[in-house]
Amino acid sequence: MNESQIDLVSLPAIEANIHDHESRSFDASNFEPAQNTDSTSRLPRTDGGKDAWLFLAACFALEALIWGFPFTYGIFQDYYAKEPSFQGQTSIALIGTCSMGVLYLGAPFLFAGLTRWPQARRACTYVGIIIMCSALVLSSFATEVWHLTVTQGVLYSIGGGIAYSPMILFVHEWFVRKKGLAFGIMWAGTSVAGVLLPIIMTSLLSRYGFRTALRIWAIVVAVIALPLLSFAKPRLPLSTTHHRAHSSSFRQLFDLSFLTMPYFLILQACNIIESSGYFLPSLYLPTYARDALHSSNLASAFTVTAINGATVVGTIVMGTLIDKFHVTTCIFVSTMGSTICVFLLWGLATDLPLLYVFAITYGLFAGSFCATWSGVIRDVQIRTDGKADAGLVFAFLAFGRGVGNVLSGPLSVVLIGGSGGHVWKGQAAGGFGSGYGPLIAFTGVSALLGGLSFVVKRIGWL
Repeated sequence: MNESQIDLVSLPAIEANIHDHESRSFDASNFEPAQNTDSTSRLPRTDGGKDAWLFLAACFALEALIWGFPFTYGIFQDYYAKEPSFQGQTSIALIGTCSMGVLYLGAPFLFAGLTRWPQARRACTYVGIIIMCSALVLSSFATEVWHLTVTQGVLYSIGGGIAYSPMILFVHEWFVRKKGLAFGIMWAGTSVAGVLLPIIMTSLLSRYGFRTALRIWAIVVAVIALPLLSFAKPRLPLSTTHHRAHSSSFRQLFDLSFLTMPYFLILQACNIIESSGYFLPSLYLPTYARDALHSSNLASAFTVTAINGATVVGTIVMGTLIDKFHVTTCIFVSTMGSTICVFLLWGLATDLPLLYVFAITYGLFAGSFCATWSGVIRDVQIRTDGKADAGLVFAFLAFGRGVGNVLSGPLSVVLIGGSGGHVWKGQAAGGFGSGYGPLIAFTGVSALLGGLSFVVKRIGWL
């Protein structure tokens, strides 16, 4: 079939047929007997029902706990920059880069392992949470920046990735026709945490210092996350996923041919470019508000809260749109909105209210970019006739975002450190003349280039 003739709207039916076909080979002994003799009636239904929504609610909360902490690192960065033990060390930014970058970069390896050994998925969620909490406790004893980089950065992310990866695989089992919406709701958990955590962490840091704050958060994560894991469970019986993993050849199980598809390569390149600038406002807005606008610590922290609060709305809306429109159209909306608000609002911000307006609009548009991934996964599976594993496509998209995230750390140091911070300082209006001008410009340009897939699609190259 010619790719241009594929009806994207038909994907839910295709996926439903695949699930129905798989369900006929399930070992139904794991489920309560049903009146209907069809084995599919013994499974919890997809796209709705008590079990599906409880699963999604648990994933929403776990997403908030796992990703919310690194996404509010800007608060810690501002604190560490003033902490006598770490003051003056430019490598502080690398802690936040590692805490998110490793979470993304480890995805292909984790998803490959969990695809081959599905029996380890449930155990990994528990092991990952324990590693995360241990990393937080260990980081509270840090006396050097590199201690924090290893513990709060790398070790935390390793644990978070181990706990998080199985949940992504489970979402594909629970949701078929409403997959975009499901991912949008799940990923909104990070943003909800991002609304609350800056306020909570600012209070804890100012009252108790970073050591006690990290220990308190470790306890909170353990107390909330471990009980929730009983709901973040697979829909399909282990016998089914285990049989598929061991009956399929290595080539069938790990079909990576999509990595050479021009369609995927273009979208992945745009994903990396957009990601290289996406994280910078969350990392630097608190410091920018305090240094350039002379705001209080609490008022500065609200900039991150505003971004994350708006991202809640943005991801859910985009999750709904991606189920209805072509992925490049949704990417265009996200990136163009981001570009305009960076240049016009942050670039010209001279007071805190305008900076808050920027934070909200940036969260709405830039924060919704990841919600387009379900559309990329959908199109890649269609173009490969279902051979590309959804989990592996997601893993490589996450890897691409991790590359962009890791690059943004050193880039940000160059853009505002040394001579970079003096470019346009005192010679341009608003934020461009504040010493953060190169950082603002880079953020806007990377957002603009992240939407090139829309142009490529319109001229017929995609």
